[in-house]
Amino acid sequence: MAIKAYNPTTPGLRGMTTQDMSEITAKRPIKSLLVIKKRVSGRNNQGRITTRHRGGGAKQFYRIMNFKLAAGSSATIEAIEYDPNRSARIARIKEQNGTYHYVLAAKGMKVDQVITSGEEAPIEIGNRLALKNIPVGSLIHAIELQPAGGAQMVRSAGVSAQLMAKEGAYAQVRLPSGEVRMVLQECMASIGRMGNEQHQNIKIGKAGRNRHKGIRPGVRGVVMNAADHPHGGGDGGRHGTAKDPRTPWGQKTLGYKTRKRKSTTKFIVRSRHAAKRK
Repeated sequence: MAIKAYNPTTPGLRGMTTQDMSEITAKRPIKSLLVIKKRVSGRNNQGRITTRHRGGGAKQFYRIMNFKLAAGSSATIEAIEYDPNRSARIARIKEQNGTYHYVLAAKGMKVDQVITSGEEAPIEIGNRLALKNIPVGSLIHAIELQPAGGAQMVRSAGVSAQLMAKEGAYAQVRLPSGEVRMVLQECMASIGRMGNEQHQNIKIGKAGRNRHKGIRPGVRGVVMNAADHPHGGGDGGRHGTAKDPRTPWGQKTLGYKTRKRKSTTKFIVRSRHAAKRK
């Protein structure tokens, strides 16, 4: 995928880049796989804001994704489509019985390509197998955490994990963050790297594009009053250097450990912070 640049005919276009949609083969999604996406503007079921700076944005429909393709199934890729709900592309596939599904599109997927799932599936891009049937060293994505639980890890644009080793009932997988984690060999994963790898290099260019995405402006704490933020106040001197970084509610940040699921720590073979400690 390439990045599309613009001539600086306006201040907003100067330096702005967008995605190249040349790999998209279908402009309209299938209505049967769409559901209305209700905007919650960062609020939970009690109406309280849990994610700040969210609201507005362009209207979107959610594409119903199939994150656990049934074992033994075979389907043909009919189109590669854009999905506003994720950074990666999605592929519209059709099974032999005429059923349509949306799956994550790996780099190299082509229209009319046949993808399969199960123990007999060949080691080819897009096919889905159990980790026990995938050769060590292979690049994989859309990995399950629990057998038959559906893909939960490595689903963003351009990312991939690597199968490092197999030992006993578990396989060691190196995730995009650098963490090496044990996953049951019965868990399924797809072969290849996720597509749309240039997504991270896109420059927004102007504030309006973020507003279309539903992202509202954020204000730095150091320019607030002391009553409004722990970083606020001061006599007009250098900002942000005299106080330790905290959230608007006084919680320490930037290095403060926030991991809560200690029960899964036993599956981490190598932390993603290991390289930083050297």
